[in-house]
Amino acid sequence: MDKVEEFSDQCPYCGETILLLIDTSAGTQHYIEDCAVCCRPIQVLVSVDMEGDWQVQLKHESEV
Repeated sequence: MDKVEEFSDQCPYCGETILLLIDTSAGTQHYIEDCAVCCRPIQVLVSVDMEGDWQVQLKHESEV
C-alpha cells in the first residue's frame, strides 16, 4: 500500500523552501532530486523505523 507524504524543507544550495512527495511505504531510500528553484542535485535520504515513523534529510550531492 503506497503512502505518499508531503515534506517541505530548505534546499541545501539556495536555501529556498521546496516541497517533496515522499513514498513512506518504500522504506529506507536514498536518491537524487533536483531543486525546483535552483535545479541543483539534492541527496534525499529517507529513513523509516519499525514503528513507521519517518524522517528525511536533504544534503549537497557531494556530502557523504
